Amino acid sequence: MRSIALPEIGTFEAWRDAARAALAARVPPEAILWTRGADGGDLFGGEAAPLPDPPAQARFTVPKDFLATLRLALWHRDPERFARAYGLLWALRSTPRLFEGRGDARVARLNAMAKEVGRDKHKMTAFVRFREIDGAGSRRRFAAWFEPDHHIVEPVAPFFVNRFGDMDWAIFTPGLSALFEEGRLRFAPGREKPPLPEDATEELWGTYFRNIFNPARVKLKAMQAEMPKKYWKNMPEAAHIPDMVAGARSRAAEMQAAAPTLAPARAARVTERLAQARSEAVPGADRMAEALSGCRRCPLWENATQPVPGEGPLDVRLMLVGEQPGDREDLSGQPFVGPAGEVLDRALEAVGIDRGGVYLTNAVKHFKFRPRGRQRLHQAPNAHEIDHCHWWLDLERERVRSALAVAMGATALRGLTGDGAGLLKRRGRVEMAGELPVFVTVHPSYLLRPRDPGQRRDEEAAFRADLAAAAREVDRLAGWAGSDR
Repeated sequence: MRSIALPEIGTFEAWRDAARAALAARVPPEAILWTRGADGGDLFGGEAAPLPDPPAQARFTVPKDFLATLRLALWHRDPERFARAYGLLWALRSTPRLFEGRGDARVARLNAMAKEVGRDKHKMTAFVRFREIDGAGSRRRFAAWFEPDHHIVEPVAPFFVNRFGDMDWAIFTPGLSALFEEGRLRFAPGREKPPLPEDATEELWGTYFRNIFNPARVKLKAMQAEMPKKYWKNMPEAAHIPDMVAGARSRAAEMQAAAPTLAPARAARVTERLAQARSEAVPGADRMAEALSGCRRCPLWENATQPVPGEGPLDVRLMLVGEQPGDREDLSGQPFVGPAGEVLDRALEAVGIDRGGVYLTNAVKHFKFRPRGRQRLHQAPNAHEIDHCHWWLDLERERVRSALAVAMGATALRGLTGDGAGLLKRRGRVEMAGELPVFVTVHPSYLLRPRDPGQRRDEEAAFRADLAAAAREVDRLAGWAGSDR
């Protein structure tokens, strides 16, 4: 019997190297006794029994899924985990596709172990609660106590390093402790639960936790499945759970009594007539801008400078619909005055379309962005935001009554037709949005993306061709002659 002792730190790498050597030496699974850390008699210094390095030709490839499963399963508390893993590795030599099936009991057990470790890792990242302790240096110091089900401290520690790299901290567990000091991570033996002071922020956190609690959706079994009771004693917010659950029924009844009643069915007809009256009461662009300024249909208004209404005569035959205002449009309150607007102007001029003779607007009227330093980086509107802004686009369509709309980009296509998927496949087609024909093309900003000058020229030529085709479609629909355009 060959005994292989693995260290408590770097266990996976040590097992992998020992397993490779044992395979090369053709040592069968039943001839190896695997131990780890304290089980082997030495907490950190356990070394595998010497085996010759495997020659290159003796190595073989294992499935990626098998390796990923091993990286989890070997942290399981099962004392036979190393033997199980080596036995399955030994079997893969003769049956390379063994791990693809789930009927084999050895494969099923290894997968189950990996899932249990994965859940335990998730619980640790979610339920560790740090408390601030006195610090002697310039960095703040924190400590936490956690009781994992498996040996997961080493693989989970990098998560806390990445998230809390600006402070010193310690996570103590019964089996192993992780210590991060002055930017360096080290491990120490486990210990009993230390006396940790209460944190000054715990009262504030408890107040927040109580206020986000929804008494109408209390499901104890579901809650305990995600947050088992064993973790409650180390989580300050858990102290409020019994009282909140006990009063949930009465609080839910109070919420129900205070809730507004549903509008009767006739309210829908009243709302429809009100919308019609509102659209008739906005005859000009100034009134449209005034109405838009009060729009709160989606949260985009909160961070935007102002809404950007459409611009152009109302008696035109061609409406160009973009996606949303950009940074410059948001500041000026006018559509297509930024880099994409410059691209559009050049393309319109190249095909003989007067910008002043078309109506320009966007499917979404507020600028959606994310800040990065002093810059505001464009973010594409989501389906919820596009659909909420559909009301304004419909109002513009009724006022302009153009012969053709050009959907420039997926957002505009969804705003006009209700479906923005497959833009490039639909490009160049004419689709119907109710009674309005819609010509599909890309947004002018699409032409700014290629870095290769030749590719950019090709994209600009294709966009100009789309606008020219749209102009011809307008002539066909309206019965105009090309020279009258």
